[in-house]
Amino acid sequence: MPHRLDPLMAPRAVAFVGATPRPNSPGNDMLRMVKHSGFQGAVYPINPKYDSVEGFRCYPSLAALPERVDQVVLSVANARLESALEDGIAHGARAATIFASLYLENDTDPPLAQRMAHRARQAGLAICGGNCMGFYNDEAPFWAVGFPAPREPRPGPIAFISHSGSIFGAIGHNDPRFRFNICVSPGQELATTVADYMDYALELESTRVVGLFLEAVRDPAGFVSALEKAARRGIPVVALKVGRTAEAARMALGHSGALTGDDAAYDALFRRYGVQRVNTPDELAAALLMFAQGRRCAPGGMAALLDSGGECEMVTDLAHEMGVPFARIADGTRQRLAERLEYGLEPRNPLDAWGTGNDFAGIFRDCAKALHDDADTALLVQFADIRDGYYISEGYLVMHMALMKDSSKPVVLATNYTQLRHDELVQRFAAIGVPVIDGTIPAMQAVRHMLDHRDFLARSPSPPPPAPAGAHERWRKRLSEQRVLDEAEGLALFADYGIATVPCRIADSAAATAQAAITIGYPIALKTAVPGILHKSDVDGVRLNLGNEGVLLAAYADLAARLGSRVTVSKMSEKGVEVMLGASIDPQFGPVVVIGAGGILVETLACVTHELAPFDAASARRAVERLAPLRRILAGGRGRPPGDLDELSGLIARFSVMAADLSDLVAEIDANPVIAGAAGAMAVDAVVVPRTAKKRP
Repeated sequence: MPHRLDPLMAPRAVAFVGATPRPNSPGNDMLRMVKHSGFQGAVYPINPKYDSVEGFRCYPSLAALPERVDQVVLSVANARLESALEDGIAHGARAATIFASLYLENDTDPPLAQRMAHRARQAGLAICGGNCMGFYNDEAPFWAVGFPAPREPRPGPIAFISHSGSIFGAIGHNDPRFRFNICVSPGQELATTVADYMDYALELESTRVVGLFLEAVRDPAGFVSALEKAARRGIPVVALKVGRTAEAARMALGHSGALTGDDAAYDALFRRYGVQRVNTPDELAAALLMFAQGRRCAPGGMAALLDSGGECEMVTDLAHEMGVPFARIADGTRQRLAERLEYGLEPRNPLDAWGTGNDFAGIFRDCAKALHDDADTALLVQFADIRDGYYISEGYLVMHMALMKDSSKPVVLATNYTQLRHDELVQRFAAIGVPVIDGTIPAMQAVRHMLDHRDFLARSPSPPPPAPAGAHERWRKRLSEQRVLDEAEGLALFADYGIATVPCRIADSAAATAQAAITIGYPIALKTAVPGILHKSDVDGVRLNLGNEGVLLAAYADLAARLGSRVTVSKMSEKGVEVMLGASIDPQFGPVVVIGAGGILVETLACVTHELAPFDAASARRAVERLAPLRRILAGGRGRPPGDLDELSGLIARFSVMAADLSDLVAEIDANPVIAGAAGAMAVDAVVVPRTAKKRP
């Protein structure tokens, strides 16, 4: 079926407005590049000054063309862009590419970019740009770029979309290992967003992986839809999302007019849809090469084959640090290795297989096959610093050629040093389906991403628990008031959503406090309930383990004198691990739940993770298990019983359902702490801030 971006990405006829014979200018480079792309459609340069440009007949205007074009590529100054776009719309073009920045000195309000975006939407025009490098569609083939590049149109399985023009050029222009179906610099996304390009790529049968360099997401709903499609089809998405820090976010806003959003929400979004988040261009490139080979990891861990004992130890150390598991090879595999290895070499994984060098190619071939065939091997990685024209490197290539004839798992060659002279050899490895990834750490990161994506695809989908019938409407009136819920109200709200809570009462006198304690039963926790005090411990407003009326009333007198007479009287919870839950509403992606170590551990451990709400108990459990310090505390030991992880996971899932169900009414919800004990989990404090309330102090 035709795609809505076909006129942009795969046009039949294109007009290049602003074409010129002047060398080293976008108006000339765009014609030389489209010629080099192998484009088979009609090319029409537009410039009244010339009869021909780069061998193409030149026309004075779009109106003079012999046919309607699908796309206009605009290489004109900012001051002429509006009129050029209007000419394209009047002509009947359905797409445009705009290289210029769209910034005008002494511009009017709204500025040029907004005016052109509005006009494009009115006309239903797809636009790449402005302020972009253009794009390569190697599959069509068609290139719309304004700069020369030393690349060849060699179509492949990688779809790459980059907000950074420099990263677009770095990955798209420098390394022949990368073979793209599309490579796009979307610029300001006037009318066509990253989500649209992703959707286009996901409709191409050739796409094995989608790579993203993101400053912002301008179409959140479309982006989520694209991620859902990728997850549904099992196509990995690798994303380098910048703007994590406040300073980086400020720079992104100044650079592109983009709102970078809350990074925690992006983390949660990526986790939900199996997006592999990377931090550097090297890690991005390595992951793209890894996924582009097309095979999925089997169950188990990494099998590693090396030719150096020292490097074997280094790889072992790094794998441990980076959480990359090694395959636990079977005794039969060890026997196969022992029969082939030279004397003194231990049959293990990772394996150093280099002995005297005698018959090294045969030894490595047979050892690689043994490791590959082991039931616990997910993928095989050979770490070797290959170079062109070296007989040992040639021997490794021959070994891999034999292995790939009878191989079903991913097979990768990783170098430990990045500055190797191996350009020709790398291409020969790629031709047999073995990617070469430079650098131990990028290679190990790529392995980790492969395993993570495998595990994501293996999850059994499970819906979150339903919201209690009528709970939203029961709380609508109270949550529409312009005041924060007190602790008792917050805990009542939690209880309405099936969250276990500690019994409590509000009191505003010594007598009422004493009576509430009798009703609830000692020992008692006493906290200030004065409106406006959300962080009670910050004002010394909490007294715990009050075992009789005398100490209770003394504590009440102190709190009342310093902070006010209104208090919360609660039953002391059972001993357990303090866990913090919170929820806020991200303007792009909705409710986000934060899970972490609670109480005073919030500050001391800084141990948190995030999930998009709502989610099920299995997702909650995975979130807790990601938090190594909290997981260790929950495991118990040294006289402490373990926390009930099943009950805690169920409580967290119900909390997420509450956050999602009330997302139109609340700004923030906190449960800090939730006590996870041996016999269950219980919320003992609650802060609920309605959207209508003033911002939290």
